[in-house]
Amino acid sequence: MKPKEFKVNAMSEFQELIDAKDFSISRAVVESILSNLKTRKKHVHVLSVKCVEENTILDITLEKSHFIDTLKDNLSYFEDREMYEECAKIHNGIKTLEG
Repeated sequence: MKPKEFKVNAMSEFQELIDAKDFSISRAVVESILSNLKTRKKHVHVLSVKCVEENTILDITLEKSHFIDTLKDNLSYFEDREMYEECAKIHNGIKTLEG
């Protein structure tokens, strides 16, 4: 799965999205993890942030060893939005990773 791309004018804009706990970031990270549950890679590319003003691209990766904690941390965002099918997928992903 190709990582989700976020286009921002400045990196400070992306930081504001993170600080505001923007759901689109959470969703993109969770989708990347769930689509890479069986990967043998140590790191997975989860997001690309394209900064227009700086003409840069920031690639964000996540270590596979952090998949479980990241899924658990993001689960509440899906629960708050009552996205129960996605919550079930997250729970199943956690179970798969815990083996």
